[in-house]
Amino acid sequence: MGSENRPLRMFFFPFLAHGHIIPTIDMAKLFADRGVKATIITTPLNTPIILKSIQSFNTLIQIQTIDFPCAQVGYPQGYENMNSIPSPDLIHKFFEATTLLQDPLEQILQQSLPDCLIADMFFPWATDSAAKFGIPAIVFHGTGLFALCAYECLRLHRRYDHVSSDSEPFVIPNLPGEITMTRSQVPDFLKYNEDTIVSRLMIASKEAELTSYGVIVNSFYELEKDYADHYRNFLGRKSWHIGPLSLYNTKTEEHECLKWLDTKKPNSVVYVCFGSVTSFPDSQLRQIAMGLEASGQQFIWVVRKSKKDKQEEEWLPEGYERKMEGKGIIIRGWAPQVNILEHRAVGAFVTHCGWNSTLESICEGVPMVTWPVYAEQFYNEKLVTEVLKIGVPVGVKKWMRMTGDGIKREAIEKAVNRVVEGEEAEEMRNKAKVLALQARNAVENGGSSHSDLNSLIQDLCRRRSPLEEVKF
Repeated sequence: MGSENRPLRMFFFPFLAHGHIIPTIDMAKLFADRGVKATIITTPLNTPIILKSIQSFNTLIQIQTIDFPCAQVGYPQGYENMNSIPSPDLIHKFFEATTLLQDPLEQILQQSLPDCLIADMFFPWATDSAAKFGIPAIVFHGTGLFALCAYECLRLHRRYDHVSSDSEPFVIPNLPGEITMTRSQVPDFLKYNEDTIVSRLMIASKEAELTSYGVIVNSFYELEKDYADHYRNFLGRKSWHIGPLSLYNTKTEEHECLKWLDTKKPNSVVYVCFGSVTSFPDSQLRQIAMGLEASGQQFIWVVRKSKKDKQEEEWLPEGYERKMEGKGIIIRGWAPQVNILEHRAVGAFVTHCGWNSTLESICEGVPMVTWPVYAEQFYNEKLVTEVLKIGVPVGVKKWMRMTGDGIKREAIEKAVNRVVEGEEAEEMRNKAKVLALQARNAVENGGSSHSDLNSLIQDLCRRRSPLEEVKF
């Protein structure tokens, strides 16, 4: 069979963290729905997560496993996912181990010779690996175009080096919208020129953007149009926006909290969740508990804590859950976030501004209280509060890796009530509903993300066979 008669073969190589694996699975499903033969490369311990999610695609999506090199770097076995790292001290060991995946990846590419490799930004060396075999590599960023532009403008111009203090605001140079930040909100690896494996990967990721076939983004044009244009035209990056990817995953989960929500009035419940990596100290969790109680709002709060047997946790005020019975629910561990956000009873989301969470909230028309912690989350906060105007900041001042800057209960109470009650809250809710409609239109036939996806598939088909045309 000639190359022009067989389906495209695309390999997907997600970073080993839930927030990267989940959108990559959704992306593989999206391409498989368009007739592409998809293969996801991962490690054995992450395979069950993927298998569970692709049950209905088992003939269209394959999994190729590579072993995680724990022994070579002295990393403990059994923790092949960033969400399960047993100690913060082992983060750099984990990243060091991921760099050793290059040789097994190259063996797979040499044996299979796919038409394209889509590799996570934390695997920047994958671009060079693919190039060895003439395979186009596309970089997948787990964030949006605003954050990509903001990061690059900060990196290139280093305006934060020319302020008098960590709290002095400055305008991000050459970024549309006159967006201000403070030095304390800039990631440590940027402002301190850290020479760590993570900072080196971030720098290499930017270089990979320039040498790769292009960049694929989980976003849609209408959400970030000024920044999509800036990224392509001013920064000169070839990119395709094909999201929101979560809209391609319509699975409904069962959970007791959804039955509880069924008993509540529309827009009356605040959903609180800080992702699967952020780990607040007990003192901060106690402030959140008291702030939610003081707000008087009903809530669902997801906490990365396990409940101690026969006693209430020390981080909760005494008798808290009994007092909040009927008014608030605390979920320890996993929660069906998309199903919660899409429920009519949910009227606000207190979030760490991870891109998946931010985009899921936008897709469901839910305004936000923004509580960024690390990574690119402060950029996402600016997009939500200053550009889209569908959220209010809780008041975080400092980038703090994974433990977060301290926020008092009074600030939590004020921000929660501000996004739920009054004319400002109603205005934010209306704007969020418009964006939710635009998100769904983007992925429909003829929408901006649908068209970008078509364009990418056409480009890859022409590259394989210049005379080939694909009909959609």
